[in-house]
Amino acid sequence: MTKPVPADVLSRLKSVLGEGGWSQDPDRLAPKLLEWRDRWTGTTPLLALPKTTAEVAAVVGICAEAGVAITPQGGNTGLVGGQIPQGEILLSTERLRAIRDLDAFDDVIVAEAGVTLAAVHEAVATVGRRFPLGLASEGTATVGGVVSTNAGGTQVLRYGTTRDLVLGLEAVLPNGEVWNGLKRLRKDNTGYDLKQLLIGGEGTLGVVTAASLKLFPVLVSRATAIAAVDSPEVAIQMLARAKDTAGGAVEAFELMGRRGIEFVLKNITGQRDPLPQAHPWYVLVEIASGEPGAAEAAMERLLSKGLEDGLVRDAVVAQTDAQAKALWSIRENQSPGQKPEGATWKHDISVPVSQVARFIAEASAAMEAFVPGCRITAFGHVGDGNIHYDVIRPHGGDNAEHSAKRDQGSRMVHDIVARLGGSISAEHGLGAMKTEEARRYKSPVEVAALEAIRQSLDPKRIMNPRVFF
Repeated sequence: MTKPVPADVLSRLKSVLGEGGWSQDPDRLAPKLLEWRDRWTGTTPLLALPKTTAEVAAVVGICAEAGVAITPQGGNTGLVGGQIPQGEILLSTERLRAIRDLDAFDDVIVAEAGVTLAAVHEAVATVGRRFPLGLASEGTATVGGVVSTNAGGTQVLRYGTTRDLVLGLEAVLPNGEVWNGLKRLRKDNTGYDLKQLLIGGEGTLGVVTAASLKLFPVLVSRATAIAAVDSPEVAIQMLARAKDTAGGAVEAFELMGRRGIEFVLKNITGQRDPLPQAHPWYVLVEIASGEPGAAEAAMERLLSKGLEDGLVRDAVVAQTDAQAKALWSIRENQSPGQKPEGATWKHDISVPVSQVARFIAEASAAMEAFVPGCRITAFGHVGDGNIHYDVIRPHGGDNAEHSAKRDQGSRMVHDIVARLGGSISAEHGLGAMKTEEARRYKSPVEVAALEAIRQSLDPKRIMNPRVFF
């Protein structure tokens, strides 16, 4: 918990924000102080709701002068607790909702931090373009949030993470000054790239207020399928085949275990088993092309050859957009489907693609020995080596007992990840959950460099003080 905020600071903040620009109403604050999995709850003396970059700058400037800490928050969809304040001023970007520019010639949209990802998708569709960052939480996840956490999503295999999709940023730095870096250049080789420090910085080096985002053509040919395979090893073989068959046209390649699908069928209404018989593992494959019929033809070649060679046990290809959405719904509901099953240790890890199957095997053996009867679900973006590896309490087990073993169990998982050359956070960030854990896996040289960057830009450590080095 941070130190109490002086009354005069609160008064000054209210004054610069004006009517509707702040709140201390417990009912208004409540949803912003609770992480959606109920793991973190927070407190704040004031919810700041600036509606312009100038107001954000005023808030940060007052807090910097007084040494008062700030926790920035976007759509509150983060999964590592970095957006939940523990006594800091809570600065929400929800009222920064303007789309400042949309240019199909430059292939760019300039959107403020509070614009949802879904709103970006809707806007760019009106000019025949696409922003290829897809998240299950896109209806609430915001531009500022996905930039500050370097969100990944389901199309990383083809388009990269948020880091690869940002051309420029506007941000309020920890001293309250506004940096206008809203460029739309594909090339700019003029020194350090400040925007790349802010991307993935989780609000520790400033508050992102707007972003220039890359757009891409809408592809006219798209094929979506779920295929059953015997193991993660086979899934990796199919990934290699998909790349060879479709070249750069593979947009998504997602892995799901049977247990995860059963949780979706059990706990999420309106879901259907994708195939008539149960199988141990499934891959969701999406191929897209600008050439009419090319994606469908590539998918047919991929699955036909897989069935012929015995790698694919069964498959279903979506015939309509509605069917494609139904297949994606099974993947996107993997985490919500787990929630009613009780206490869970969640891991967002990445390893080299070649090591995915080995990681799942070694981690599962370790967890089953550590907590006999635990229920493991492994799913995620196998195309880029990112696995969401979750360990759920034994059926009928005690939530508190399982939660008490989380830190020790997660350390075992993370040690395996590190040994395989991976990362303990692939796309969710460090937040309050993993900041200290990350020190164990980073070299002293790297930690010192990161601390020096933080100290140079935020010497009073007022920006999201519990996060990062």
